[in-house]
Amino acid sequence: MIDLTVRSTVHLAKLVLRDMATRDRGRVLVTSSIASTMPGSFQAVYNASKSFLQSFTEALQEELKDTGITLTSLMPGPTETEFFERAGMLDTPVGRSSKDDAAQVAAQGFAALMKGERALVGGSLLTKAQGVLSGVLPDALKAKAHRQMADPEK
Repeated sequence: MIDLTVRSTVHLAKLVLRDMATRDRGRVLVTSSIASTMPGSFQAVYNASKSFLQSFTEALQEELKDTGITLTSLMPGPTETEFFERAGMLDTPVGRSSKDDAAQVAAQGFAALMKGERALVGGSLLTKAQGVLSGVLPDALKAKAHRQMADPEK
């Protein structure tokens, strides 16, 4: 499933960006995740795939900086969707916790896209604070913290 997400995003970006490049304008919103900023204990493939999407988007931003095309990376935290149920994570601390409102995250992502922002940690103030902390904490500490959220034994 994760490979499909990465491949699909790359394939779709190639098709869409080619057309946008012809017109020299366009906007793309890529849904990454705050998980892209940390090693994902008990979610290693998911976090790595989101890290790929984040890196991919940042590389394209640099490649297209002199065009009328903007790419925005939306990095939400845990959001109230069916994700945790589908991922079999309802038995984890993060699966049981309260989550950000999906409509709020979507509205924030759209606003950032329309402003031409490069990246946005979407969601509540708590999620935004986690995004700031993730930028300064060492990976080993982030992996331990992620374990506390994603470990089904907790």
